[in-house]
Amino acid sequence: MNNTFALTDPLALADLTVYLSRVRLVDDTAVRVIAGGGVLAVYSAVLAPRGLLDRSPTVLGLRTFAEASGVQFDRVLAPASLADRIAKIRADGTETFEVNLPDSDVTASWAGISPPRGGWEHMGTLSSVALELIARDGAGEVARAIPAHTGDLIVQKVRSEVWSRPLDAHPVVPAGVAFAAASLGFIAGEEEEVALYRSGSWLRASAYRGHVLARSLHG
Repeated sequence: MNNTFALTDPLALADLTVYLSRVRLVDDTAVRVIAGGGVLAVYSAVLAPRGLLDRSPTVLGLRTFAEASGVQFDRVLAPASLADRIAKIRADGTETFEVNLPDSDVTASWAGISPPRGGWEHMGTLSSVALELIARDGAGEVARAIPAHTGDLIVQKVRSEVWSRPLDAHPVVPAGVAFAAASLGFIAGEEEEVALYRSGSWLRASAYRGHVLARSLHG
């Protein structure tokens, strides 16, 4: 088992730190970290089914980084433990930017789902401004619908109902794509056209700062 990876510069290390901090605000349980071919891919789950009766779409965030050591691994880790390892490196002032991975993996059902790596066909674009508005309105609806001290099952049900709705301009795209792009910081800042791709039953919305992968609402 490979226990380290190396990033190429301090900016990449800082970007990964920010990404993990945003991931932890959405779901603090797991990230899937895959290294190979000089690339480090870090997946996070913004929305995923919990059990056979849960019809929530699978919506994943993805950030990629240049990896300098050439290692290969596929690990599922607690984002807090990975962030702690990175913080220690930054505090030490080292210039190697080699990150030691936690010794043990965690369990996450969504981590067993692998979106395609190829065969993506361009479908069009999504407005980052429109996505931010959808994310803001949906988050407000979720907040209003969930009373204080509500159980986890009810929270999941409300979130699933809101973020499963299709976008008006793209009926196959769940609103959870907007939530993921906004909450993970992929569309913060200047207006941009987010490229939309499809491969089989999967969709990919690619912004400058990161990617959102989701199962199509109509397979």
